[in-house]
Formats: sequence, C-alpha cells, structure tokens
Amino acid sequence: MDGELKKVLHNIADTIRQLSIEAIQKANSGHPGLPLGCAEIGAYLFGFALNHDPKNPTWINRDRFILSAGHGSMLLYSCLHLAGFDISLDDIKNFRQLNSKTPGHIEYEPLFGIETTTGPLGQGIGNSVGLALAYKILAEKFNTPEYTLFDNKIYCLASDGCMMEGSSSEASSLAGHFKLNNLIIIYDSNEICLDGPVSESFSENTKERYRSYGFDIFEINGHDFNDIDSVISSLKKHQEKPALIIARTVIGKGSPKAGTHKVHGAPLGVDDVKATKKALNLPEEDFFIPLDVKKYFQKRILKQSESEKKWNELFKNWSKASPHLFKEFEIMKNQSIPYDLEERLKNLEIKAPIAGRSASQSVINFLADLLPYLYGGSADLSSSDMTMMKKYDVISSKSYKGRNIKYGVREFAMGAISNGLFLSGMIIPFAGTFLVFSDYMKSTIRLASLSHFKVIYQFTHDSIFLGEDGPTHQPIEHLASLRSIPNLHVIRPADSYEVKMAWIAALNYEGPTALVLSRQALPDISQTRVPYSEGVGKGAYIVKTEKRKPDFTLFATGSELQLAFGVAEKLEKLGKDVRIVSMPCWQSFEEQTEEYKESVLGGDLGKRVSIEALSDFGWHKYIGREGIAICMNTFGLSAPMSDLAQEFGFTVENIVDRII
Repeated sequence: MDGELKKVLHNIADTIRQLSIEAIQKANSGHPGLPLGCAEIGAYLFGFALNHDPKNPTWINRDRFILSAGHGSMLLYSCLHLAGFDISLDDIKNFRQLNSKTPGHIEYEPLFGIETTTGPLGQGIGNSVGLALAYKILAEKFNTPEYTLFDNKIYCLASDGCMMEGSSSEASSLAGHFKLNNLIIIYDSNEICLDGPVSESFSENTKERYRSYGFDIFEINGHDFNDIDSVISSLKKHQEKPALIIARTVIGKGSPKAGTHKVHGAPLGVDDVKATKKALNLPEEDFFIPLDVKKYFQKRILKQSESEKKWNELFKNWSKASPHLFKEFEIMKNQSIPYDLEERLKNLEIKAPIAGRSASQSVINFLADLLPYLYGGSADLSSSDMTMMKKYDVISSKSYKGRNIKYGVREFAMGAISNGLFLSGMIIPFAGTFLVFSDYMKSTIRLASLSHFKVIYQFTHDSIFLGEDGPTHQPIEHLASLRSIPNLHVIRPADSYEVKMAWIAALNYEGPTALVLSRQALPDISQTRVPYSEGVGKGAYIVKTEKRKPDFTLFATGSELQLAFGVAEKLEKLGKDVRIVSMPCWQSFEEQTEEYKESVLGGDLGKRVSIEALSDFGWHKYIGREGIAICMNTFGLSAPMSDLAQEFGFTVENIVDRII
C-alpha cells in the first residue's frame, strides 16, 4: 500500500477513535471498545475500499456496509460523518440523545448511509447474507455479456458475540450453501465480550466452522493496513466463495482499559479519555478533525461521484440495449401494484371449502406473474405451508434465476435474510413456516417492524385445529404475541376472499405483515364479499347486522368466523338479536377514524363475545371486562379436530350454553 495513503488512513483511524470516545463520554453512555479496536478497519473501508456515493446514498449498485455489532455504533457514525454522509458533527455530539440521528444502536436510515437496524447480535450477518443473495439474484437477472449492472460487495463487521449467536450459524451456513462470492464478513476477534474474556464461554474453532460452511478464511492483524489491504483488495479483484476475515484486534486499543471487558460497554471516564488521547497522540481539542483528513475525503467524494456517473452512463446504455430487462427493472425498483389488482383477485377462482394456506398459495402463484419483485421461501415446509411458486425454480448456487428459496430448518436465519432481501430495494420477500415456529423468528420480525421493512410472513397451522400433531405444534399464545409488536400488521383471514384481500393489505402496507392461515379447509362466507376498502382494509367490519338492537355481538377471526355464524343462527332461533364483527387485523382497525371505530364497536351492543381458538390475551379491549372470551387458556391436545372442538368448547352448542 502507498505510504502517503497509509499515513492518511492512520490519521482517519485516529480521528475515528477521538470522535467516538468523546461522543460516548459526552453522552456518558455507550460502547467505546469496538470503535477503538476497529478504527483501522473503519478507516480502510470508508477511506479506501467502499464503492459508494455519499451524495447519493441509495445508489443501487453501492457497496453495502453492515455493522452487525451494532453496539459499536460510534464507529459507524464517525465513519459516515468523515465520509460525507448526512451525519453532522453536531449529530456526533448528540450521540444517544432524544430524537438524534445517532441513537445508541444502529437504526435503519439509508439516506444517512445506515443500511439496516442492528444491535441484537448476529442479525446483521443474516441481513448481509440476504443482501448478498439479493444481489446475486439481480446480477443474474439483469447483467448481460455486454453490461455488468451489478457487481457490488457486501461487507459485514461482526463481533465475538455475533459469532456466538445461533442465528449467525444458520445464516452463514446458507451463505456457504449458496456460494455467495459477494459477501465479506470481517470478524473483530478481540477475545473479549461484555462479561469478561471470551475463553470463559467460547472455545470453538471458528475458522474451521466457517471453512466447513464453504467460506474462504483469512487471518489478519486488524490494526495493520497492509494486512487489511492485501486481503480485501484481492477479494475485490477475484472472489469464489463467501469470505470470513478473522481480524485480530485489541478492544479499546490505546485506552488504560485496553484488552479488558471494562472497555466494552461503558464510557471510559474523563481521566481515561485524557490518558487515551495522550497514549495515541491525539489532539487535546474535543471533536477535532485534522485538515488533511477533511481534504482527503473531499477529494474522495468527488471521485466516488464520478464512479457513480460512469455507472449511470452504463445503465443508460444498458437500458437502450435491453428494453425488456429495463421494463422489468423499473417494475422491481418501483414495486408498482396494478391499479386493478382487487378486481383481478376477485376474478381469481378458488374453490371452497379450502384451507387458508392453500387459498394463499393460489394467490401467491397468481401474483407471481404480475409482480416480478415477489420472492418467497420456507423453512423446509413449502409443501405444507404452501409457499411454493409453482412456475418458478428453486434458487441454488448453480442458478439464481428462481423465485423460491429453500431455507432449510433455519427459521431465525430466514427472518434475518428476508430483511436483507428487502434491503436491496428490489425485492419484496415472503417467508413461510408454522405459526408456532414464529417464536424462532421473533427477534427478526421485531427488527423488521421497528424498521418498517416490507416483509410478508405466511404463518400456517394457526390454531389447535391442526389436530393430531398436538400441543407442541398447536399455537396458543403466538397470535397475541405477534399482535403486541408495534408496526406489524397481523391478519387472520376467515375464508378465501379475506385471504385475497389480506394480500392486497400486505402489498399496500409500508411495513411487515403476518398472514395467519388455517391448515383445515374453510367454507366461503358470502358476507365477507365486500370491497377491500369496506372490509379487510378496515381491519374489522360488520358482517352481520342486527335487526333492531343486538342482544349479543360476536367478534371472530379466521376459522371461527363461520362458527360465529352458527352461534348467531342458534341464538336467533332463541329470539335473540345478533351482530357479528369480523376482525382479521386489529392493527388496521386501530388506524381507522374514531367515527368508523365507533360505528363498529360503539353503543350498546348487548353481551360481547369473542371467539378465537387461541389465547384471549388482548380481546378484553374490545369485549370489555364483562365480555366473554371463547378462547384457549391452556395448551392443546393431540386428537382429531372434531374431538378438540368438543373438548375445548368450540361448538355452537357449547358456546350458546356458555353465553346465554
């Protein structure tokens, strides 16, 4: 590496250290260990290796940098500020303060150069695998012999903690399986975790583990620019497999607490900051940025803008040479939805009775031809959760032309990789498994919800009525758990028509959606056939109106809506007046006007009864303290569906006897 370049990169690394420890000290909160230990890695990537444009941070072919170890956020904020992204010095000074651009852990904001939300360890690796897979898909779809549209790299900086988390094992296993030769994971191996030395809890041979996954392995001194450059520059020229770079570093380098867990997750303290600056020969002035560093990045920004301009010219020529590909590119980038989608779906023939999962598969296969940006996968259950797009191949390391992803039994990785697929900006992913296994994905769903990622989950086998597989597979608390996540739309449709409308809702919502679907066949209900804007689009709507004043109002979702109609029929024979409300999506209902909510739930509705073969948690918000919840408050049993209905009281006779 050129001596002058090495000198300026050294100054950049020192500036990263200074900005990081001072911001953390000013906030009196944060993690100084990683920024001090990984400053050379950050300086090399942002000062030399990354091909991106800070003036157009969402350029589609940019290199991506994911800080999986999101607790080391000040490393990234310092790098982004120096590199010219929209993170000011005042933002650095406002680290961890209310409504600042620089929260304690990384939060998704691509306009600032922040590619994803990280903090819960390991998930950044999964996001990176998803991004790498997305770009392999896009490269195979759009690159031509004459024009290489997509050739970027995905860099991920991970920690010892990331390596310990099981999610990273799942995701890395898939990365090797798919031979993602655009993925570079840099492992900050400093042998220290929050509680003490890594040796107290982690003694595996990570190098051999990753080698067995199918990675190429490199070991470097993470403080030596020659070492860093020799590996990364080589990988930029030629890479056959996903790469793991094990970077040996000293956590908290330069501080009195260097090499100990005491520098991991707490501010250094005023005296230690002074001692660190003295040891590293840093300026005494707070938040100081040397002039040579500023000038270097000014020149680099101009150079990067020129690089993007060249790509834009290439893109222009490519679009003229391949108009059919350009048309598909525009559809995928804009993720446009046909204006008449509702009408088209209404005309899609789905014969009832049919399981919710099977109705959804019909919709998926119908949408696949209309929406080229729709990609899906399942955790070894596509033949059971019905997520396979039948006209399209399965993606493999030999061909990325398919639209189906087989994740194997790796639900956690599936969730994190789905988030990464979305981050490409060109793909809307859906992911399938049984509702009971949503627990394995919960942390990834939470981050998707926090970040407003448009990911669609197809959760099937949605109640005790899956039957003989028994309580290990029968979800009870899972629907309530998902409903509790802010920004997540959870939709439990009652028949094939509500399934169609649920897909419209998912495609139109700028955030994640969980479709919760039955294993058992369901009849169609004529009363659900109302326009989307008057039915499922409202989250809850009246499907049976009382004649005068209701003696009973029945609330139901999914397979229990048909049961509610049976209960209403029996009650009416007893001279009672009944209203029925279908409530497929509580979250959408809560977003409606107060006037609309009052029209559905307001006034004297008589005795309020909810019917749902899952936990009653949350229902009393709608039925009141005196309302009756016909729900599950125990685990299920292994038995045929009809026996379970009788055992747990989900029959017309049992419900009528209980509520009269």
